[in-house]
Amino acid sequence: MAGGAVFNVSGAGKEYQGKMTVFVFLTCLVAATGGLIFGYDIGISGGVTSMDSFLLKFFPSVYRQQQKHSRDTNEYCKFNSDLLTLFTSSLYLAALVSSFFAATVTRAFGRKWSMFGGGLTFIFGAAINGAAANVAMLILGRILLGIGVGFANQSVPVYLSEMAPAKLRGMLNIGFQLMITIGILAANLINYWTAQIRGDLGWRVSLGLAAVPGAIIAVGSLLLPDTPNSLIERGYPEAAMAMLRRVRGSDDIQAEYQDLVTASNDSKAVKHPWKNILQRRNRPQLTMAVLIPFFQQFTGINVIMFYAPVLFKTVGFGGQAALMSSVITGLVNALATTVSIFSVDRVGRRALFLEGGAQMLISQIIVGVLIAVKFGVTGAETELSKGYAAMLVIFICLYVSAFAWSWGPLGWLVPSEIFPLEIRPAGQSINVSVNMLFTFIIAEAFLSMLCHLKFGLFFFFAGWVVIMTIFIALFLPETKNVPIEEMSFVWKKHWFWGKFIPDEALRAPRGDAPPSK
Repeated sequence: MAGGAVFNVSGAGKEYQGKMTVFVFLTCLVAATGGLIFGYDIGISGGVTSMDSFLLKFFPSVYRQQQKHSRDTNEYCKFNSDLLTLFTSSLYLAALVSSFFAATVTRAFGRKWSMFGGGLTFIFGAAINGAAANVAMLILGRILLGIGVGFANQSVPVYLSEMAPAKLRGMLNIGFQLMITIGILAANLINYWTAQIRGDLGWRVSLGLAAVPGAIIAVGSLLLPDTPNSLIERGYPEAAMAMLRRVRGSDDIQAEYQDLVTASNDSKAVKHPWKNILQRRNRPQLTMAVLIPFFQQFTGINVIMFYAPVLFKTVGFGGQAALMSSVITGLVNALATTVSIFSVDRVGRRALFLEGGAQMLISQIIVGVLIAVKFGVTGAETELSKGYAAMLVIFICLYVSAFAWSWGPLGWLVPSEIFPLEIRPAGQSINVSVNMLFTFIIAEAFLSMLCHLKFGLFFFFAGWVVIMTIFIALFLPETKNVPIEEMSFVWKKHWFWGKFIPDEALRAPRGDAPPSK
């Protein structure tokens, strides 16, 4: 094993020395807490928008509408409000825009400072939301939260992919998704508790406590070291070698270090990463950075995660029962994510994508049928037997668990590990911005879609699950155990993407050359 690297049995690239060390585990654990702010926000918004005191103060028309129980009122439409959806969706529009600025910060100053900026901005947003006196303050707070999410989501997956040894990259990177699910679960539990507090204090506590995960990542990021990739990129070769030796737990790091230096030199030759990412040789990665986050949102998961209490109230659960059901789905989400952590580097990305897609499809169809049979097109029947309600929750949990070990974590992992260093921050920004764009669209459109499509909403997303599962089967190569600086070998061997990768791309620098013909 001279030089610290060998060619793997598939011939896809090199395998470097590296093992799990306490240092790697702790740094990745701290960095992964950046997912808490995203998860907390996803979970908290649906809960507070189902609280009567919150609706009465900021959205009185929605409050009056949901109190109606007349024959001419469609139960599917009682939460439909453009202003209410703007409260939820404005965050993701802000995250979309901020992710592009985060790419520049990440490349120029390092990954940890993007995390710090994201956490700090999130704290300010939480404070404004907790003290909100009008809708304008709510929206301003949500925008600041969105800026924090954009910076954290751009930098954390890149940091984790660069710190982790290739054989453990999937497991450690999915720590980010695990923290998202923990944030969702914590928000659901807090909502269940604060909903029982009389007056405005309940929702203010829910929104204000978002400052806690913001503070965790802001303080935690100050304790984090820079990645070897970032140190080399910013001109600290000796510190980079020392850090690489420490994170790999071995002195045999020369081959990997030399490849990082080569990649950094390539990166410095790139003056316009946003232009280079459009080159033909980067077409496979760019396609994945656009379609994977697009498909992730069209699984329909945010219908459950954003609006779980609203959705459960719409289909007949009482207020507290709806919040408890969202707690259950949040718990399932967190537990199922651990399945991916322990299997992604063994069974691979493709297997989890394909199994998860099949399970989500079956679950969504059954949930759609159950709601259709009980509520029809008007939702007039609002009482559910305990058995029927339990069956509905079970199949929603089966759907959530499938997402939690497939499209949830892999939607962040795969795009973060496939880009070469010189365009990695730009590529991750595209991944985050596409994710936030369609998160925004789904959040903005969901209540209207529920009103118009009714139970057909689940069949709508099931159709998209079919399309994305076929896409994965045909176009995503397996990337487990492949060093991220050697990923071009994987694309070159693929039946479709291979024609986009010129032979010289496997060894030549990637400067601002004209696009490959």
